[in-house]
Amino acid sequence: MATMYAALLRGINVGGNRKIPMAELRALLEETGYDDVRTYLQSGQAVFSCAHGDEDSLAAELGEAIERHFGFGVDVLVRGHAYLRAIVEACPFPAAELEAKQLHVTYFSAPAEAERFAEIDQEAFLPEEFRLGDRALYLYAPDGLGRSKLAEQLARPRLTKGLIATTRNWNTVVKLVELTE
Repeated sequence: MATMYAALLRGINVGGNRKIPMAELRALLEETGYDDVRTYLQSGQAVFSCAHGDEDSLAAELGEAIERHFGFGVDVLVRGHAYLRAIVEACPFPAAELEAKQLHVTYFSAPAEAERFAEIDQEAFLPEEFRLGDRALYLYAPDGLGRSKLAEQLARPRLTKGLIATTRNWNTVVKLVELTE
């Protein structure tokens, strides 16, 4: 039985760099053997169904296919529908009351222990806040991600060392659940 997955590509189509046209990505996913392929926006989301593999092996397979086809490497996370739904359901902030630009989820390739972020004085950044979840970090940034001082701190390489991390706004987080239904 096939499972629906979302592929999250990190850092593509930003500022004219590492361009991956979504039509080409869809074709590549189909050539790789995935079914029910769709893309969402230009910022690196694709959904597909597949009857073999797991999240990590599919991410590796897709990353290799992208590098062969486009000539550059891209960090890829693959997450199944059940995980994506659980992330929405576990949101520690009142998502229904917030604008999408205020709430973001950073997906990690593996669990991120709280100790990684212990040096951050959360009170110094209020009203901005973050909470850790299952291989994810929820960020509430009332003035948006682009103005968030807390997001700057959280993006420091030493905090995510050894992890692939990619962030999506709440609209995209919710849409990926719908698309993988």
